[in-house]
Amino acid sequence: MRPPRLLTEEQKMELKACLKRAKSKAEFQRVQCVWLRALENLPPPQIAEAIGWSPGRVKQIQGRYFKEGPAAFQGPGRGGRRRENLTPAEEEALLADFRKPAQHGGILVVSEIRAAYERAVGHPVPKSTVYRMLARQGWRKLAPRPRHPRSDIQAQEAWKKNSPAG
Repeated sequence: MRPPRLLTEEQKMELKACLKRAKSKAEFQRVQCVWLRALENLPPPQIAEAIGWSPGRVKQIQGRYFKEGPAAFQGPGRGGRRRENLTPAEEEALLADFRKPAQHGGILVVSEIRAAYERAVGHPVPKSTVYRMLARQGWRKLAPRPRHPRSDIQAQEAWKKNSPAG
């Protein structure tokens, strides 16, 4: 087994600065993978136990650091829309034609929006895709309720019969 690569004092100072600049928990933990090795010379299994990761992932982060430097800590992270049909800006542009009638109380028909969406992407999509897009863009379904939930129909009928205007 080869001896572990030692870090210079300059690299240690750089790691300390990276710890302070970390913007997320994941980024902080990536820096810690190398920082604990530099500071305490801990092996990957102990570092993994300390931060709650697997030893293989710790080795991977350390290897990336030695190849790329501090850029190894910056990453896209988890999540994201990797299989999107349209970008959020394109979705907003698609809905621009439907926005004006909706703001003036017009009724939107989802099948029309779905047809426009399918023309934009060039293939059929399920209805749920359109509903998720509408939710992402902040649209919501508003429907007038037929009556107030606390209304008393019998009291209304009595009022109609006995009212002074009646």
